[in-house]
Amino acid sequence: MAKRGESRHDIYKVIEGIDMQKHIISIICVLSVALLAGCNNGKSPEAVTKDVAAAQQNAATDVADAQKDAAKENAAGSAKVDDKSKALNNTEASGAYDVATAKAEGTHKISLEKCNAMSGDVQSQCKKQADADYDAAKAQAKATEGSKKE
Repeated sequence: MAKRGESRHDIYKVIEGIDMQKHIISIICVLSVALLAGCNNGKSPEAVTKDVAAAQQNAATDVADAQKDAAKENAAGSAKVDDKSKALNNTEASGAYDVATAKAEGTHKISLEKCNAMSGDVQSQCKKQADADYDAAKAQAKATEGSKKE
């Protein structure tokens, strides 16, 4: 049986790993938005359809990966904390946050691809709305995570 200090150390490692994943996801999102914001020219409907389908596939893959990672983290947290339900609840809340963030990112990417079918001010407004929806979804995920953590 692990010593009491070792169990806490393992929990902190798991939490640090989750925090690092959040930072990496944020950086990827910022870079993706920066790349997509560089061009306001409308694409052909065929190209938009293809890009939307690709974005949907990527979003589904990202969500599945986030769910798989969350399940692994939940299992690891459960094995390491034994009767420490507080740490387990926090791990589960973080996993749920990661899944919600992945869903928000996928939806954001899909929306931006759909905006590419437009041009000019309409495209710009579409992208602003997509960004606003993404920010709202992230805020909701963060609020939900905070309410579930102990």
